[in-house]
Amino acid sequence: MVSQNIEKALNKQIRIEAESSQIYLSMACWAESKGFEGVAEFMFAQADEEREHMLKLLKYLIERGGNAVISELSKPATGFNSPKQMFEEVLEHEIFVSNSINDLVSITFEEKDFATNNFLQWYVAEQIEEEATARTILDKINLIGDDKSGFYLFDKDVRSMIVVPSV
Repeated sequence: MVSQNIEKALNKQIRIEAESSQIYLSMACWAESKGFEGVAEFMFAQADEEREHMLKLLKYLIERGGNAVISELSKPATGFNSPKQMFEEVLEHEIFVSNSINDLVSITFEEKDFATNNFLQWYVAEQIEEEATARTILDKINLIGDDKSGFYLFDKDVRSMIVVPSV
C-alpha cells in the first residue's frame, strides 16, 4: 500500500501526463491546420504515448491500494508562431515533466517506498529519451533556418521519428 504522500504525488503526475497528452493534441491540430502532416502525425502519436504514461501510473496506483483521482485539466495553448516555437515549448514541457518525475522519485526515497521507486525508473529513462528527441528536432529546425523547402523535407523526416510506445 502506498502512503498518502506517495498517493498525492502519483495523482499529481497522473494529471501532468494527462495534460501532456492534451498539449500534444493541441499541437497536432495546429500542425495539421498549417499543412505539416508529418509533424501532426508525430504529435498525435506523442499524445497517445502520454495518455499511455498516465494510464500506467493510474493502474499502478490502484494496484498498490491507492485512490487514483481524475482531475480537471488545464487548457493547452492552441496557436504557435512557427514549428520552431512549438518544439521549443515541447522541450520546455518535457524538462518540466522530467523535474516532476525526479521530485516524485525523491519522495519515494523519503518514504522508503522502493517498489514505487523501482516502478518510476522507467519514467526516468523515458524522460531522457523525450528530451533528447525534442533537442534533435530543434537541431534539425535550426539547420533549416528559413528555407521553406527545408521545412517540407523536415515534415517528412519527423514522421520517421514516431516511436511506438513501449509501455
